[in-house]
Amino acid sequence: MAKVLRIDHIAILVDDLDKTLSFWREALGMELSHVEDVPAEKSMVAFLPLGSSEIELVKPTTDDSGLRRYLEKRGPGMHHICLEVDDLPGMLDRLKAAGVQLINETPLAGSGGKQYAFIHPKSANGVMVELYQLPK
Repeated sequence: MAKVLRIDHIAILVDDLDKTLSFWREALGMELSHVEDVPAEKSMVAFLPLGSSEIELVKPTTDDSGLRRYLEKRGPGMHHICLEVDDLPGMLDRLKAAGVQLINETPLAGSGGKQYAFIHPKSANGVMVELYQLPK
């Protein structure tokens, strides 16, 4: 049976990446590993490792993206929590069978061979949950 392995990252949606990075780096002393353009998600993402997890700061790069609409509706703040799973297709099948509302019913391809899918916040008490499977 598919299982959750760990928290991979917590994503925070921001409107000003430089200002937000200043807080995380200067006030909290966290190190920035890199910033990545993610065209498929119409965003720029800054990665701040923390143990075996990371904080991801996500800034929309277009005015017509879902991330931009989310930001305009709710403002900056936590966007989602990401859980690493050992079998993403198996987990999605299990969640569908349990009546969980999914944003993605099949895995999407991410960078570096990662697969991911999102659970709708309506099924997770208002929290958007991303599921990730790292390449073997």
